Amino acid sequence: MGSHHLRKLLHYRAWADQLTYDAVAALPQGAATAPRATIFGNMLRTLSHSWVVDDIFRAHLQGRPHGYTSRNTPEPLPLDELWARQQAMNAWYLEYGSSLTPEQASEIVAFQFIGGGEGRMTREEIILHVVNHATYHRGFVADMFYQVPAKPPATDLPVFLRDVPQG
Repeated sequence: MGSHHLRKLLHYRAWADQLTYDAVAALPQGAATAPRATIFGNMLRTLSHSWVVDDIFRAHLQGRPHGYTSRNTPEPLPLDELWARQQAMNAWYLEYGSSLTPEQASEIVAFQFIGGGEGRMTREEIILHVVNHATYHRGFVADMFYQVPAKPPATDLPVFLRDVPQG
């Protein structure tokens, strides 16, 4: 995958996160933290999980320990703080992905999974993973919108390609 495609996917991810966080912030008070029948318990914890995984893989890309023993924060972060962290994370990945040469993109990064076991992925595969992982969990959040009840934003890649100038 070329750097053009990596940048496009990272821009897509930032756009979709913006729509999702804006929609979560517009929900009635307490809706984002209300208990839900989902693996992470509510919308905010699901978004937090996505950010933590981004941070774990950023550490892998930087070749440093991440310090996590879980795939979520110990305590929930307020939505505005989590959103600020996610925006900074998205900016970091966009800058990082844009700076990779084809040789660097194909370098193997070895790491340990939090749940145990060794992992090996190229830098490019790690970026693809964090984009895909966020998409997967935004889907969980979208499902929880219907439990509010509220309509989630449309964050599909074709909507991004239609609505955001590609240049």
